[in-house]
Amino acid sequence: MSTSSRTRSTSSITSPVVVALGSNLGDRRYHLARAIDALGSIMRVVRVSSIHETAPVDAPSGSPPFLNMAVVGYTTLDASTFLRALHAIEHRMGRIRRRVRNEPRIIDLDLILFGAYRVRSAALTIPHPRAHLRPFVLDPLAECSTPAIAFLNRAYDGAPKR
Repeated sequence: MSTSSRTRSTSSITSPVVVALGSNLGDRRYHLARAIDALGSIMRVVRVSSIHETAPVDAPSGSPPFLNMAVVGYTTLDASTFLRALHAIEHRMGRIRRRVRNEPRIIDLDLILFGAYRVRSAALTIPHPRAHLRPFVLDPLAECSTPAIAFLNRAYDGAPKR
């Protein structure tokens, strides 16, 4: 088998992915819609939750409320490449990453699950390390994928049961 054949065959392998979206600056609904459109370039979007308005968590004082959603689908990218693609979408949409944790932002795209993979590195942790603690992730996700909620429940002892 040639190298190009191997490349082609592995590029057709798909992994299920869960992405949480949030926006608390500007036209939040518009930013979420743009992000979902952009996600279509790196994944096949299968399910999209409704929009949930939530108070900011662990954010600087005076931060505006978020609109949150979850998207479930499939990708042919590997987990690290997919995460870099998420960051590229955020950057193209105008997000500027500063050192202020959980500061207000136009868009936030978090990789929650990538198949059944468990990864812990400096750049990437799968499942997302705080997803099981955050209703603004769990509630939209429950609309899209009960298997994903079950996986989070198994991945983290004491996770909320959905």
